[in-house]
Amino acid sequence: MELIYIISGFAVGVLVGLTGVGGGSLMTPLMIFAFNVQPIVAVGTDLLFAAITKTGGIISHNRRGTICWNIVGWMSLGSLPTAVVTVYVLDMVRTTNPDFHIDAFVNTLLGVALVLTALALYLKNHIHDSGQSIKKLLPNWKQWRTPVTILAGVLLGILVPITSIGAGAFGAAILLFLYPSLPTMRVVGTDLAHAVPLTALAGMGHMQMGTVDFTLLGYLLIGSLPGIYVGSHASTVIPEKLMRPILATMLLLIGLKFIVS
Repeated sequence: MELIYIISGFAVGVLVGLTGVGGGSLMTPLMIFAFNVQPIVAVGTDLLFAAITKTGGIISHNRRGTICWNIVGWMSLGSLPTAVVTVYVLDMVRTTNPDFHIDAFVNTLLGVALVLTALALYLKNHIHDSGQSIKKLLPNWKQWRTPVTILAGVLLGILVPITSIGAGAFGAAILLFLYPSLPTMRVVGTDLAHAVPLTALAGMGHMQMGTVDFTLLGYLLIGSLPGIYVGSHASTVIPEKLMRPILATMLLLIGLKFIVS
């Protein structure tokens, strides 16, 4: 069984390296469907998995100057306090209300998050173009962009601790819409710099809840870290435009399965 965990971690790592999509979109459903992990434990385990695997990316992007720290700050202002409150409320409801079906709740919201991520991948170019159009139509848009960025952080602060999904492709889609003039690498770097503290904070909250499987986490990391390295180098050979629709379709189908099950 341990070997299966390592191989699965490697496969997810390769896909993350190829596409840049957050591992949560892939790893959390895998843990639930393939390994029969309780959904809330899968979420908690994946949050720490994402925080650890993405940390090196911040260092790399910061060296290249591809992180807009002011945008990271505004998003974090909304997301980090909201994540703390979300984990607290989730734990309180889980422990005080025996009629609350935590697994069904997580599965449904997980399905919604996966569908949103799939749509973000499908409509990436349209989202960027819409952002450009809004910028031209509303001369005062820049005055509203900062509060909207904070509100977007609030949304992610609710979604990520419950599903472990949203800080990657969905977060990048928000940045593409709000800041269409940002080069792609700065969108990626900024999204990553926001995702790591958010997933780390939410993951530590799940640690307090006791919903992290550290043994499983260790095996997945053993496989995923070299997998990300392999995938990132293979991305120069396999075009992202080819992988994106395939991955989006897979996420959409998995998301719909979660919603209807």
